[in-house]
Amino acid sequence: MNPRSLVFRLGAWYTLLLGTTFVLVGTGTFFALQHYLQSSLRESLSRRTRQIEQILMEAPAQSANSLIGRDIETRIAPEFNNRFVRVTSSSGETVFRSGSPADRSFDPAAIAIVPFDPSRKAPTETRTLPEAHLMVRTESVRAAAGAFQIELGASTAGIEDVLNRLLDLLAVLLPILIVCAAVGGYWLVVWALRPVDRLSQTAEQMSLQNPTLRLPVSPSGDALERMSVSLNNMLGRLLESVQSSRRFLADASHELRTPLTVIKGELQELIHEVNLSKGELRERVGSVLEEVGRLEHLVAGLLVLSRLDAGETQNDWVEIDLAELSLSTAEQMRLMAEDKDIQIETSSLSTAVILGDQSRLKQIIVNLLDNAIRFTGSGGTVALQTQTTEEGSLLEISDTGIGIPQAAIAHIFDRFYRVDPSRSRDDGGAGLGLSIVKSICLAHGAEIHVESHRPTGSTFRIWFPRRSIMQTNPRTGAISEAAHGDSPSGANGADMAKEGRTKPERHPAISLNS
Repeated sequence: MNPRSLVFRLGAWYTLLLGTTFVLVGTGTFFALQHYLQSSLRESLSRRTRQIEQILMEAPAQSANSLIGRDIETRIAPEFNNRFVRVTSSSGETVFRSGSPADRSFDPAAIAIVPFDPSRKAPTETRTLPEAHLMVRTESVRAAAGAFQIELGASTAGIEDVLNRLLDLLAVLLPILIVCAAVGGYWLVVWALRPVDRLSQTAEQMSLQNPTLRLPVSPSGDALERMSVSLNNMLGRLLESVQSSRRFLADASHELRTPLTVIKGELQELIHEVNLSKGELRERVGSVLEEVGRLEHLVAGLLVLSRLDAGETQNDWVEIDLAELSLSTAEQMRLMAEDKDIQIETSSLSTAVILGDQSRLKQIIVNLLDNAIRFTGSGGTVALQTQTTEEGSLLEISDTGIGIPQAAIAHIFDRFYRVDPSRSRDDGGAGLGLSIVKSICLAHGAEIHVESHRPTGSTFRIWFPRRSIMQTNPRTGAISEAAHGDSPSGANGADMAKEGRTKPERHPAISLNS
């Protein structure tokens, strides 16, 4: 048996606890019985002493010792009852002394005489004579016949015999009880840990080949049941994460395959068609560069998402006014809006200070504005609004575009999701923009909600709870500074606007989650 195992340790502690309890109970029983038997004997001696005292009190003055002795013999019968009785006068004369008891348990002549002292403070005294196995009660009394000292004793052999038998019984029972406690404790621990063994056996069978397998839940209502439920919930989340990663890898592979195929085909044609004119060569190279740009944009988005998922953060966040950030970003992207005759409204911006990563928060605004501008028709409007309350701060971006189908709203933040895949590819989007927005919001403890009505437009609302913002730990919830330069939209606001014009991301109203 492994002494370091949980079963051994719990069994040992259980045995130690019960063994200590048995020893304490046995010890308490022994001393309680001893006290009870001795108290009973003292009470018996007290009653008999009062009888002798009554005899002496009733004796007339100048009564003969023989008369007193005959009354004691008649009423007490000390030899027959195995008692020791001795009455001594104040002059030291022995008025009466009983003979040998019937059971021969002691010798009356060997019991030392207690000197008579009528001035003692305690007229009554009880003493035990271990060598004679006798308990003697001594009491002084004054009567008409004079002052007397009464000594009345009884054998303690019966008490000692009972106690010795109890000790023998305890000596036999205690080891048996301790052994039973050890065996019973071991089996109780094994039985109690049986659900844990079942959990371990089930856990050994779990793998990606049988992802639906779950730990058994014992309906015990205790910590073990709560642990099983919690572990099953965790397994469900892990399975969902693994499946999401698999889908993400498959979608990424699919997205990367198309531009790589185009690049390969163009380069192969360039090799075989050596007689191309300068204009044709420029067109072919431009096509290859376009696909390279598309591929670069996709890889940059994947890199940002991977860093967001990894929880990389900068050391210190700063206080940011969403109104100022929204206004500056809108000004940088106003040129893109004017090309489509779209007006950007910023009149509803009010101070809303939060704690966060400025470049990542700006990326949220850039992505949402780019989508809104891209899928809002000529003459439309894109409006930005910020406000703050005691509960938190709000950033809202709305447009008068074509809107999002209701069936697609639940999926627009999924990676590589498109409402219209064909149009998304034509625009160069990869379905990652809104996924990045969602990840940045989660890193800042914010919530994002979407409302859309076709064909009147869409509204994105991002709520930054004050409590969540103040309690966010930059080391676990913020965005890594190393990822700033790898944003699909660039780190600089002007570069974002510029890239938005050449490498536009997809608006959720049409196809992709950009």
